[in-house]
Amino acid sequence: MAQALLPEDLWSLVAAHLPPHRRSPKGGRPRINDRATLTGILFVLKTGIPWEYLPRELGCGSGMTCWRRLHEWMKAGVWQRIHEAVLRRLREHDQIMWDRACVDAASVPAPAGGEHTGRNPTDRGKLGCKHHLLVDQRGLPLVAKISGAQVHDSRFLIPLVEAVPAVKGLSGRARKRPGKLHADRAYASRAHRAWLRRRGIAARIARYGIESRERLGRWRWVVERTLGWLHRFRRLRIRHERRADIHQAFLSLACSIICWRYVERFC
Repeated sequence: MAQALLPEDLWSLVAAHLPPHRRSPKGGRPRINDRATLTGILFVLKTGIPWEYLPRELGCGSGMTCWRRLHEWMKAGVWQRIHEAVLRRLREHDQIMWDRACVDAASVPAPAGGEHTGRNPTDRGKLGCKHHLLVDQRGLPLVAKISGAQVHDSRFLIPLVEAVPAVKGLSGRARKRPGKLHADRAYASRAHRAWLRRRGIAARIARYGIESRERLGRWRWVVERTLGWLHRFRRLRIRHERRADIHQAFLSLACSIICWRYVERFC
């Protein structure tokens, strides 16, 4: 099970970014090893089962042990470092397509409520959470953030572009700026176009009565496909976490796994 959920090559990359563990001078129970607990975290992410139902037969420890390790690594910034490390591996093989980028968002139910949730105006006012995503030309997830379902998509265009990590791996300066940015009409505004222009990014944002969906949609479909890939992880399909940082950790981990699939295919 551990090998199926966490291949050896991926584990080697992850292990290099985990913080060292300091033993307590008071002793206590032996610590469950990091690979086993990460396997348990991946099992919960992919199946969507509650933490307390995590099977002990997997050898991953209890669900609470895995939750604590997820939280511990989240506070240490591990998930962001892993995502950037996988992107760096892709950059070394020139497999990040910077010519075009796409941005979009999708809402998921959040019946438990909590941080960064809100009334979804498209779902009869039920509580929900929104996943904001920016991908490269082939749909490789570069940045993912969360917000309440009531937050308009356009409010996250600038934060997403600014959050793109500077990815090294080839000779020269690190790259973090796409050549063009594609978005649907929800992001259309003069302020956004001017902001992108000042940063040397060509805006390809649909406008009412000017660009047709067929013309720009041939580039935007990749971000919708990647959102579909993210929501195949059942823990992301419905948000059960009241804490926003835990849900963000799951989202970042899912993005890293999708990026790793690109590594396995193209590198």
